[in-house]
Amino acid sequence: MFNYVLRRSLLILPTLLGITIMVFAVMAMAPGGVGASLLSRAGDMRPEERAAMEAYINERYALDKPLPAQYLRWLNNVSPIGFRTTENREPDGFGFKVPDLGMSFAKNRPVTELVAEALPITLLLNALSVPLVFILSIIMGVYTAKFRGQALDVGISTVNLGMWSIPVIWMGVMLIGLLASEEYLNIFPTSGLESLRADRWTFLPVWGADGFQRGYLLDVLWHLVLPVVCLSYTGFAFLTKLTRSAVLENLQMDYARTARAKGASETAVLWKHVFRNSLLPLITVAASIIPGMLVGSVIVESIFSIDGMGRLVVEAVQLRDREVVLSITLITAMLTLVSYLITDICYALADPRVTFE
Repeated sequence: MFNYVLRRSLLILPTLLGITIMVFAVMAMAPGGVGASLLSRAGDMRPEERAAMEAYINERYALDKPLPAQYLRWLNNVSPIGFRTTENREPDGFGFKVPDLGMSFAKNRPVTELVAEALPITLLLNALSVPLVFILSIIMGVYTAKFRGQALDVGISTVNLGMWSIPVIWMGVMLIGLLASEEYLNIFPTSGLESLRADRWTFLPVWGADGFQRGYLLDVLWHLVLPVVCLSYTGFAFLTKLTRSAVLENLQMDYARTARAKGASETAVLWKHVFRNSLLPLITVAASIIPGMLVGSVIVESIFSIDGMGRLVVEAVQLRDREVVLSITLITAMLTLVSYLITDICYALADPRVTFE
């Protein structure tokens, strides 16, 4: 196992290089190049002003350099080991340094600040939806397999099929129209993560002179209900079906019949023996959870006007903001590769028959 982990760890670096090179090349070959969004603002300038702006942009972002030189410059900036420079951009030797994700072309702000603002919002949404999906889907999947063909199994399977068939964008619009519209129920807010007056409220709910005040915490949770529902329902339908199939397959195995013959209760057979051997498909799906939490749901964040990582990525791609796109690609790819490595280790922990030697 140690040799396998070591080999996989050594392969992470060339894989990251390949991914970032491909993304860099795609953005460089886009019509107008990566500086098109910046130069488009100079359309009404005089020729000399436009030339001065182009020279400034080329000097600041090194867009006048050959593409390999631009990529190596970016790679040196994000690497913890490389050529150091002073605040005046003068060489300062080679060695360890603080990685720099660069400046956003479009927003003229450090990429680190943009990620630091958007990432907690996306993590909050997924921290609520992911455990909810896994807990409910595992319970439902195990018991639908236990009562195969009965009313519980047929009912839950039918509902799951219906949920899986509904597009997220349609579900989000319908939830807003029915539950957030003033013409109908008007129970939940339509957008954002907090009310306009939330900064003047206490953190916890209180009773005041004006009656009950829900406070900042309940207000945020109130705003999160509809986005979390949109993030969760398709995953719940898929994982429930996956868990049911895996448990049904293992219920027919010889070890399950042997456990029953030895006097083990049906609950013990179901959860202690069968469920453990049904974890491999769930572990495989869980490998995509961590990178998915970083990028977030573009559709949900757009529908509910939530400024998370999903909207940040879409805006960066539309504006050809190279530094933002490359930085998020690097972070996401790194988390994805590490997630797959952790998944392989979890395979061996869940099933001793799995070996990588």
